[in-house]
Amino acid sequence: MILSREIILDRIKRNEIVLDPYSEDSQQPASYDLRAGEDYLLKKGEVTLVHSMEKIELPADIAATLMCRSSFGRRGILIGGGYVDPGFRGNLTLCLVNMGPEDYPLKKGERCVQVIMHEVLGGKSLYNGRYQDSEGAIEARN
Repeated sequence: MILSREIILDRIKRNEIVLDPYSEDSQQPASYDLRAGEDYLLKKGEVTLVHSMEKIELPADIAATLMCRSSFGRRGILIGGGYVDPGFRGNLTLCLVNMGPEDYPLKKGERCVQVIMHEVLGGKSLYNGRYQDSEGAIEARN
């Protein structure tokens, strides 16, 4: 089940989901638009690691899928990877690939990636991997 705006807001109010800083303008009917944490230049033909402005924290019964906003897809900007495990805390590193015909300046605070939250039935396990408590964009860790 995908979480609706109303459920996301209720879970934030109860401190069960963290999206900080939260923006009402980013809240969609069944997703939330993450914003770029700083200015980036998405060069054509390259992967750019962009960190989300928001720090996110998910409980054991919620996982999330990341998708580029459709306006980015129309420019040829896609996301590589795109899953957030229950229990993750920190900034998300968004692996944006610019397959479009020109460089794209991504401004700090610009909405770029949708996070779609899903219920995990019987979820009790929490993420405790090498990207826990990430700050900023994090390169691949072995």
